Amino acid sequence: MTGLRLAVIGGGLGGVAAALAAADAGATVTLTAAEPMVGGQITAQATSPLDEHPLVETTGAPGSYHEMRRRLRAAYGGLANPGDGWVSRLCFEPDVGRQVLEDMLAEHVASGRLRVLLDREPVAARTTTDAAGRAVVEAVELAGPGGVREVVTADTFVDATELGDLLPLVGADWVIGSEGSEAFGEPHALPGGPDPLAEQSCTWVAGLTLREDPGPVGGPPRGYARHVTGQPFGLDIPGWDGTLHRYAMFGEGPTGNPPFWTYRRVRSGALLGGQDAVVLNWAGNDYAATGLVADRERTLRGARDLTLGFVHWLRTEAPRDDGGRGYPELALDPGVTGTADGLAHAPYVRESRRLASGRPVTELDLAVRGSSERAVAMPDSLGTAWYHADLHPRVGHPQSVYAPTSPFQVPARALVPEAGRGPVNLVAGAKNLAATQVAAAAYRVHPGEWSVGEAAGVLAVQADADGRTPTETATSTAGVRRAQERLLARGTPLVWTRDVPADHPAFAAVNRCVLRGGLVGERARTLDLRPDEGLDEAERASIAHALGLGRLPEGSTWGDAVLSAQPAHPEQARHHQPDLQEPA
Repeated sequence: MTGLRLAVIGGGLGGVAAALAAADAGATVTLTAAEPMVGGQITAQATSPLDEHPLVETTGAPGSYHEMRRRLRAAYGGLANPGDGWVSRLCFEPDVGRQVLEDMLAEHVASGRLRVLLDREPVAARTTTDAAGRAVVEAVELAGPGGVREVVTADTFVDATELGDLLPLVGADWVIGSEGSEAFGEPHALPGGPDPLAEQSCTWVAGLTLREDPGPVGGPPRGYARHVTGQPFGLDIPGWDGTLHRYAMFGEGPTGNPPFWTYRRVRSGALLGGQDAVVLNWAGNDYAATGLVADRERTLRGARDLTLGFVHWLRTEAPRDDGGRGYPELALDPGVTGTADGLAHAPYVRESRRLASGRPVTELDLAVRGSSERAVAMPDSLGTAWYHADLHPRVGHPQSVYAPTSPFQVPARALVPEAGRGPVNLVAGAKNLAATQVAAAAYRVHPGEWSVGEAAGVLAVQADADGRTPTETATSTAGVRRAQERLLARGTPLVWTRDVPADHPAFAAVNRCVLRGGLVGERARTLDLRPDEGLDEAERASIAHALGLGRLPEGSTWGDAVLSAQPAHPEQARHHQPDLQEPA
């Protein structure tokens, strides 16, 4: 157990995961959210269909994330996909997401270990310096309803806000927009130097249902004439493959695509009774005229107007499957979003301020590498993630990017400010990790944000147990390994395997061995480790070297060899690669 007092500022998926992990370890946690509920993407932003990788049903996400998925399905009587939407294996209503997350946190709230403050935004911070002259966050001031102000003090602060709002308040160096291709040689960074105004688009999601007796449509909303041609509005969208993907509303599209209506359907009337419900997050309401960091108020107004305009177009001008124009039976539904107008509580955020770093995670770290199924190995991994580098239009740059990646990891070094560039008791817990714009676009989706958040919470706990700062623990080989042991005990994979899930007897041992460079040959190139098959001489030597042991006996399987080779104190095993930077 730990005596840590942790403040998690921001109640999205990263914040929930951080708070849950820390409270599970006995920390006293304050979790804040800018909206009237926790959950961020899946609740307040109404983007509840989960954007996930192909292996998510069995591996590649924390055990706590799998528990959330299990509870979501249980809330619908075990249905695998209650919305039967085609964008995701698991589409569900935002309010069900809220209930599930609240249930997951309820034990810690009841025990007093966790305090949740809703409708609170950080507006100021107090920092000081420690005996070594390093910056330390002492307190964060929150603004609540009616002008109420509240000050939160803690030993460690996790910034899990949607836009990295804590970074400027505490004096951490940060970046936004494109670093430019000249910085790190990334193929999909914008050409040339940095462009901090080139933020990714946001989307103000709407909830829609069908009404048998539609009311009057009303006149066009503000800016409609400009948006209808300038966006433009339409069911068809340019595909990532360079072709035009064409859609019909309720039937198969002209090019064989499934219906527009079922794309992000979160409630299937055929499965659950009653009417369908969908959340509207499409190219038609992707707002990229301005950015949330550069011009927040203008962007909020513009994004709302754009979505209202797209809904009006769908009701009045969209081509009908049966001929004619407009679907007046489509209606904004407050029941989907939990708001009075049927729009989400907050816009769906794709890009945050990010910790500035001379060595961020880049597109090159995540990219497909020849015949290997794995991205660049990260020995300081505190989690896994996998998604395309999914860049929606950036301000001033309308071209989207959907660049493939290989399964990758969450490095500890990306969760803390570099020396001298921010407070030593600050941890990034959401989309604000030290990654470039292109790389962060692969971490930002639901399981990726959860993985970053859980890693942040565990790192904070481990630093407290070490009697060190999170920055010191994150850059210490021994500290990282102790944090890795905590995560493995939670059923969180730190390396990618297709056939060694968290319930496999060799799960922790395999993760340790791979983290320390124990994979060679074909097993190093594939996600199939084949733990029940034999190993050759090179593999025996590699395992022994990675774990600092003598020669391994012949005849055992790969899994048995790794299991039998574990030292009594795994974090003390010799590391055959260069250590991380050890603090003085």
